[in-house]
Amino acid sequence: MLGERAVVLSGLAARLLGWRPDEFWAATPAELAAMFSEDGAEPVAGEELAAMMARFPDGVE
Repeated sequence: MLGERAVVLSGLAARLLGWRPDEFWAATPAELAAMFSEDGAEPVAGEELAAMMARFPDGVE
């Protein structure tokens, strides 16, 4: 079970990324870290992510 602060931070991260709950909870820690990295790469916007997911489905229900 997540601590209270982790739940709040999870919700904030999902909102900042524009992810629906199922998208957020299906993401790996590495994917989440990549979205907030400062390596010069721009994060993928919610609509762009949805288009990529539709174009390249991974078969996960």
